[in-house]
Amino acid sequence: MIHYILTKEELLSKPRRWLITGVAGFIGSNLLEQLLKLNQIVIGLDNFSTGKKANLDEVLNQVLPEQAERFTFINGDIRDLTTCRNCCTNVDIVLHQAALGSVPRSLNDPITSNQVNIDGFLNMIIAARDASVKRFVYAASSSTYGDHPGLPKVEDTIGKPLSPYAVTKYVNELYASVFGLHYGLNSIGLRYFNVFGRRQDPDGAYAAVIPKWFNGLLNSEAIYINGDGETSRDFCYIDNVVQANILAGVTEDQNAVNQVYNIAVGQRTTLNQLFSMIRENVVQASTSKQANENLPIYREQRAGDVRHSLADISKAKSLLGYVPTHTVAQGLEEATEWYVRHANSC
Repeated sequence: MIHYILTKEELLSKPRRWLITGVAGFIGSNLLEQLLKLNQIVIGLDNFSTGKKANLDEVLNQVLPEQAERFTFINGDIRDLTTCRNCCTNVDIVLHQAALGSVPRSLNDPITSNQVNIDGFLNMIIAARDASVKRFVYAASSSTYGDHPGLPKVEDTIGKPLSPYAVTKYVNELYASVFGLHYGLNSIGLRYFNVFGRRQDPDGAYAAVIPKWFNGLLNSEAIYINGDGETSRDFCYIDNVVQANILAGVTEDQNAVNQVYNIAVGQRTTLNQLFSMIRENVVQASTSKQANENLPIYREQRAGDVRHSLADISKAKSLLGYVPTHTVAQGLEEATEWYVRHANSC
């Protein structure tokens, strides 16, 4: 159970209707699980382009039958404005997670990334405005910091974007700001830093590094590290992200609204350190000890990647009451059980 400064009783005292876009995805399905366990009413939108029905099935199997009945699923695309309008009807809070992630994907196909991440975002924020949604919380990205070398990353200081994906996420922030200024829409952007955890897909060309390495080690496959392994990131466990979304959705502090926040742990981990931690968890959890002998293969640095990333999370702490419950090590330890269980079925 995630621990919040906002208590469960306070959340349940005012039942709300939530819309989660991208609900069948990694982050969306974890948001769904927690909100249903809090007896909230949830509408979910997804077109299964990257999300999975299996994620929804897993969530509904882990909540009580009466909680599962509070969920309504809509199979649709955020690129269709009518669909977005229908989803926002009578909704109190939107958690907009739907997007095409991945820097390499955006470099290979910038048009589709733009259509989903910018056109789709604009459709959603228009629909939320017209439905008088009380709060629009959206997934922003640490990629917005671009080529700015300063560490830690502070919200009001960014550089030039290094990929089409980064451009799209920055445009989201600009649109949210304009809609707050001219239409009075209350929004909060959450700049995620390298989120990981259960239900993160290890397959496909654009899989994130942590699930890919878990799956590779569990199946005795080659593990690749881009660059020399000293590239560092502020890896953030999924429960921290779920906490931030719920706090952003229900905060009544007007000073906290129409802001953008870093959501991370505030710790740097190199890829070499990350690999060692994942391998140690796999060795301890798996019956096979071959993972202990699996050494990474180093290759060229990936285009569009920044060298180091580290978040200053003081703003989220002070205005949202965000307090990370999991370090990288704690998150990896908790996620291991899920990856071991799903190693041959993902």
